[in-house]
Amino acid sequence: MSANRLIYLPLGGAGEIGMNCYVYGYGPAGKERLIVVDLGVTFPDMDTTPGVDLILPDTSWLEARLDRIEAIFITHAHEDHIGALGHLWPKLRVPVYARRFTAALGKLKLEEHGHPASAINVVATRPETVEAGPFRVQFVPVSHSIPESAALVIDTPAGRVVHSGDFKLDATPMVGEGWDDARFLEIAAERPVKALMCDSTNVFSLHAGRSEATIREPIRDLIKGHSGLVVATTFASNVARLKTLAEAARAADRTVCLMGRAMKRMVSVAQETGVLTDFPRTVSPEDAVEVPRGNLMLIVTGSQGERRAATAQLSRGKYLGMELKKGDLFLFSSKTIPGNEREVLKIVNNFSEMGVDVMDDNGGKYHVSGHANRPDLEHVHRLLLPDMLIPMHGEHRHLREHARIATEGGIVSSVVTNGMMIDITGDAPKVVDHIETGRMYLDGSVLIGAMDGVVRDRIRMALNGHVMVTVILDDENATLGDAWVEVRGVPERGRGGPLVDTLEEELNQFLDGAGKKLLRDDDKLDEALRRIVRQVGMEEVGKKPEVTVVVSRLMAE
Repeated sequence: MSANRLIYLPLGGAGEIGMNCYVYGYGPAGKERLIVVDLGVTFPDMDTTPGVDLILPDTSWLEARLDRIEAIFITHAHEDHIGALGHLWPKLRVPVYARRFTAALGKLKLEEHGHPASAINVVATRPETVEAGPFRVQFVPVSHSIPESAALVIDTPAGRVVHSGDFKLDATPMVGEGWDDARFLEIAAERPVKALMCDSTNVFSLHAGRSEATIREPIRDLIKGHSGLVVATTFASNVARLKTLAEAARAADRTVCLMGRAMKRMVSVAQETGVLTDFPRTVSPEDAVEVPRGNLMLIVTGSQGERRAATAQLSRGKYLGMELKKGDLFLFSSKTIPGNEREVLKIVNNFSEMGVDVMDDNGGKYHVSGHANRPDLEHVHRLLLPDMLIPMHGEHRHLREHARIATEGGIVSSVVTNGMMIDITGDAPKVVDHIETGRMYLDGSVLIGAMDGVVRDRIRMALNGHVMVTVILDDENATLGDAWVEVRGVPERGRGGPLVDTLEEELNQFLDGAGKKLLRDDDKLDEALRRIVRQVGMEEVGKKPEVTVVVSRLMAE
């Protein structure tokens, strides 16, 4: 029996949708050579992560094994697969491999953070092979909702692994390569597939997926049928959809204006790398205001209700000189990601108050998913006939259902979530370790740990308010004047009158009776004052506020 083993360890993306980061290793136990697949982000929400800009996987486990990491492979350029590259590459500093379009966007991310773009290596598709220690990796074109997406064929001495990345079965994706069964039949015929790590996002969708081409005519018909200003939003990364929308505008004799930095960047990079051709001419927002409303179409960012994006700005009034009016049309050519419904609904209601006609994806006419549905997943199982299947890219319910389907189809399968290290050397996956996986927060321009307490304190202040207590003591530990209090985010009046007055009265009574020993001990004094404030707060306004105590000691000269 070989002393070497082949391991798989998800650090993000297994048990959640987003923040994809997967590790493969081969070698003696505890000394495996490692490769990383994807470095993605997920997005915060105001309820659990207020003020946070991005959420990233915690790479501490990798950082402790830097001398064993061979390379990073990026499957495609969606933020949940590449968004953490600029932030986390400096911690790992190993070569990065990606296809041309993905690499171009990745280089921009590295340069924005002051890191060398040369860290990213552009790789052609199979049969070109990247050798990384004991791994031989090939990029296989798949269709998805962003150009040049790829599955990875990962060959090791222990067998062949196929890492699906995000994919759908679309032979006519409008931009980029279509899905081709022959590619995967060849992969399986060339060498048996030991393990398939497979996208699980749409496992509960029971109908076969639809092609991007199927929404082309409905969108054209919709736009032709309106006489006022037409505005559409979709994911900025969905270059094929941007082209579909722009061509529909051109067919209706409308000039196209792109609004949103991310959207302009995607179109620019897609054109520069040759994946997007014949895109209709666009005008700047400054020039768009001169175009008659009936001959103009805006394609804007913000399909998920992002507050600072163009969609939300337009729903609040005028944006870059443009303003929607009664009879205009706004099209959501996108699916609302679970968790974003409330923000999107606010925008829809704002447009409704303006008299704007809003069309969304409820009927399925104007959007198709970028992920494989259940029949499509089962089709891929049959194409590759893997010895085992490990579901990934999904919440726990998605992984469990995908594993059940695979098992019923005669494929050994197991639910593997973030932090579970499994050995796939044998005939079935075997759990060999559990790694503590956390999250990192990008808070402004600083990376902080999810358990550092910063966001926890922010939530507590948001829920309960904040009180600052200031006390001045002389060199003999006697109070100089009364303590004074400042409050933020709590009611001004309590049951007994103004809250500040009640707090100061209670604090000063305590300080008048406090002994010298307590007044000399900053920690005990701090604790006592905090306790009083929280007790009074609870009695007066029903809140236990966060408390900051400032003790100043004036020393005699």
